[in-house]
Amino acid sequence: GKLLNVKVIGRDPRGDLALLKLIDPPKNIRPLQFGNSDNLQVGEYVAAFGNPYGHSNSMTVGVVSAKGRAIKEINRFPFIQTDASINPGNSGGPLLNTKGYVIGVNTAIDARAQGIGFAIPSNYVKKIVANLKAGRTIQRGFLGIGMATLHPQVARSYGLKQSGIVITGVEPGYPAAKAGLKKNDVIYSFSGKKVSDSQDFINLV
Repeated sequence: GKLLNVKVIGRDPRGDLALLKLIDPPKNIRPLQFGNSDNLQVGEYVAAFGNPYGHSNSMTVGVVSAKGRAIKEINRFPFIQTDASINPGNSGGPLLNTKGYVIGVNTAIDARAQGIGFAIPSNYVKKIVANLKAGRTIQRGFLGIGMATLHPQVARSYGLKQSGIVITGVEPGYPAAKAGLKKNDVIYSFSGKKVSDSQDFINLV
């Protein structure tokens, strides 16, 4: 029921996130703590908070429907998908697990369906917040390649034991070309982590 003054510390427009600092915050405010979104399991109960259509202090409950969802129209986050009702006004609100930790930030819905909402995983939010707090801009990786998923069946037909991605094209002058990557090269891992498909590779980069 109170209006509070804030200072904008930084923005990440592509990530649809901003860091705000309360000016003279009330002494009875207790901040929520971030959880580890990597440990989140499909089927786990979650609660979404926000102000859907102006209905303030609303909570909806559901489960994690899927992890690693891609919405190309928004950005490249591997979103948490949940059937906890998310509507306009929930964006920016927290997605909490049963222990009360923030494991996501509500950000989008699929307007074609019922009960399909998306949240930015907390581990990505923590990285962005840390950069904004330090006064840095948010930079995202770009290699300059075209790629396609190398499915296990196709890999076997070429005598390869692993799946990953195959490079379909390399843009001259960009990092991949400077590093010596070429068309038809196959990438199995990135920075020590296994690559399962093209979307997984994008997330890792």
